[in-house]
Amino acid sequence: METLFTIFYFVVAIGILVSIHEFGHFWVARKSGVKVIRFSVGFGKVIWSYQKTPDSTEYVLSAIPLGGYVKMVDEREGEVKKEDLPYAFNRQSLIARSAIVAAGPVFNLLLAIILFWGAFVIGETGMRPIVGSIEAGTLAAEAGFAEGEEIVSINDENVPTWSEAMNLLFSLAMQGEQEIKVAVKNIDEIEQPHFLEISEKDVQEPELLYQRVGLKPWSPSLEPVIGKVIDNGAAKLAGLQKGDKIITANGELIKDWMQWVEFVRNRPEVTIQLIVEREDVQLPITIVPERIKIEEKDVGRIGAGVDVPEELLDSLRVEYSLTPLDALIRAIEKTWFYSSSTLQMMGKMLIGKASPKNLSGPISIAQYAGQSAEMGLVHFLKFLALVSVSLGVLNLLPIPILDGGHLMFLAIEAIKGSPVSEKIQIVFQQLGMLMLMSLMLFAIYLDIGRLLQ
Repeated sequence: METLFTIFYFVVAIGILVSIHEFGHFWVARKSGVKVIRFSVGFGKVIWSYQKTPDSTEYVLSAIPLGGYVKMVDEREGEVKKEDLPYAFNRQSLIARSAIVAAGPVFNLLLAIILFWGAFVIGETGMRPIVGSIEAGTLAAEAGFAEGEEIVSINDENVPTWSEAMNLLFSLAMQGEQEIKVAVKNIDEIEQPHFLEISEKDVQEPELLYQRVGLKPWSPSLEPVIGKVIDNGAAKLAGLQKGDKIITANGELIKDWMQWVEFVRNRPEVTIQLIVEREDVQLPITIVPERIKIEEKDVGRIGAGVDVPEELLDSLRVEYSLTPLDALIRAIEKTWFYSSSTLQMMGKMLIGKASPKNLSGPISIAQYAGQSAEMGLVHFLKFLALVSVSLGVLNLLPIPILDGGHLMFLAIEAIKGSPVSEKIQIVFQQLGMLMLMSLMLFAIYLDIGRLLQ
């Protein structure tokens, strides 16, 4: 069921992003006087189509929802009727052709602004960015962070929730910021800045950066009471129920939830004899944590969460939203920030200053789609916005077969005064296709590696 949920929202996400991209090409083509033969969302077998008249645009929905295309009248792609020649793409001015090609990526960037705007106006509930315990040797320890401090801003940008703070912090780090200013306030409401010093070596392995920085959310001391039991997990199979309180494990007194978590993590596939309290009655239960791999280390997991008192949750939650105007300004800033961050990250990977492990393939994107949808509308909107930014920026790269490659050929045409020969364009497009296919296969390889871990 979870897999179907993930696939469904992945298809929804790709369908929306591709439709907007192709609509950009379609809309500007029509405005420029180019005749559009077909507007298709998806590839392969046609499952639905609509055409008002035999001479009008055919709107198509195809079976494979992982792309789309706009087919225009073009003498380079086949014979064109005499009456359609004035409406052929190749007969339009250089400016018109450039606008049509650029419209797809531009519409993706505009969509990102709209999606971010919607997320900021709707608003969300998050956890206050309160800092947890700081381990010695981490960048946070070197910067002077202390447990209980609440993050106010990062590089002078307000961050009302923990997720907003971490997203901005790690985006800045991956973008190449070597000194990040983090303003905090202590329990006495006194503000002070901390400066995180990020080296190039720290960002070489992005999966280790979080551990290297050492900032973790504050976690209150909680009783070892089961609050949630996951289906098919070790806890469910052993008979643990919501409300059960762990008294002892292998004879050791369990005082709080974190002690129980560490006890389980250190015993993958090791039998644990429990005494639990259920409705004032103590019961013996035997449980065997399953073995999982986290950061190359085998740890135990039982598939259960802690029971958090509602009043404690209320004290840690924060609700925020922006006015429509403020949300628009913030949305434009976010789109620009993530666009520039994406370009900088690609550049760093190209020269070897950033790990290619930053790449996400279709499997990871599908997982993120399902996870963000499960978290709520606002998170899904932000996910769509981020992918839309990536799609827009990627398509503007000067790689043959992408929109940016076509713009590159048009730029050469403007300089030399005549189009690049079709033979040369075909050769470069084949190279571009080989490059993209290699990149896609590598991203899928990384995805599979993440799944296996």
